[in-house]
Amino acid sequence: MNRVTSTDHDSPIGPILLTFVDAALVRLDVAHEGLDLARADIARRLGVLPEPDAATGAPLVRQLDEYFAGRRRSFEVALDWRLVRGFTRAALEAAIDIPYGEVASYGEVAVLAGAPGAARAVGTACASCPFSIVVPVHRVVRADGAIGEYGGHPEVKEHLLALENAAVLGEGLRVAP
Repeated sequence: MNRVTSTDHDSPIGPILLTFVDAALVRLDVAHEGLDLARADIARRLGVLPEPDAATGAPLVRQLDEYFAGRRRSFEVALDWRLVRGFTRAALEAAIDIPYGEVASYGEVAVLAGAPGAARAVGTACASCPFSIVVPVHRVVRADGAIGEYGGHPEVKEHLLALENAAVLGEGLRVAP
């Protein structure tokens, strides 16, 4: 039987609920509507209320803090894909390959996912991503360069893109000793 745990974390973009099945992340929820609703949603999806466990989430919490401080570009955490179906997984796996500080259009991600012409489906996949931030769906933008909605919170997407852009630009300004 799998052990389902969760930990919450305060972040610059709001409270985050991290849920794990054994040691694999099954959901990262930026809990805009509150942690209690996020917990109820994941309990409904998994059929079990996760038990609080800060230890399981501690490595990812550290990585998130490093990311928000501009010192981390990718995450080292196992992902449990049980809440992802069909083309959504291919689209999200393609999004993982978008480099830090860069963006790709929904159409470009559709091509990378093996389904040219499926830009709208990529948008749906990004909107339902259970691993936001870790799987950088915030780097997927409209063909005209507009950032899009990001689950109804475009200000979060804008914040994440600005954070990455500032970190990349800051590297170019460093003077060698």
